[in-house]
Amino acid sequence: MSEKEDKSAEKEEPKDLETLFDMFARFGDRESDGTITLKNIDKWLKQAELLDKKGGVTNADTAITFSKIVKNKKRMDLNEFQEFIETLANDKKVEPKEFTDKLIAAGEPKLSSVTTPITGGAVGRNLRRMTDTKLYTGAHKERFDEEGKGKGKEGRTDIQSDTGYVSGFKKDEKHGKHEDKDKDENEDDKKHKKK
Repeated sequence: MSEKEDKSAEKEEPKDLETLFDMFARFGDRESDGTITLKNIDKWLKQAELLDKKGGVTNADTAITFSKIVKNKKRMDLNEFQEFIETLANDKKVEPKEFTDKLIAAGEPKLSSVTTPITGGAVGRNLRRMTDTKLYTGAHKERFDEEGKGKGKEGRTDIQSDTGYVSGFKKDEKHGKHEDKDKDENEDDKKHKKK
């Protein structure tokens, strides 16, 4: 057996509706309190290949059945879900056990349409080269630290330490005094002329 088969053999899929209901209720839903939304029911039905042309159930069917059972609520509990499956199966003239068996066979929630990075070929080489901050030159090199992490605003703009609004004007931050270089020089010149 390969390593992948060993891992899949170790991790058994849940075999009961209650456990799967809880998993799908919580999948991508932080607010779940053990109840499930229509969105997650549709995901489960789609994963079980019931929500498509071949399965015979449409999103409109699930929405109508959902609203029949829970009225104005946005979630349903396990008992309401079992009633939902029974009603949906009867509407489609299918045995409810057949729907339940397919839902259990679907297993735990899986991610779909996940984009994987391109790592091979010319595109992968170019992508690695463009995202390697050690190869950057010029002004772009200054945007990253030694570890390749962005410096933020420090790396994009020159930050001046002057606090004045014209050259020669400086504000002494510690004492709150203002100094004007030109004024000091003029006073020095006047003292020298008087002597």
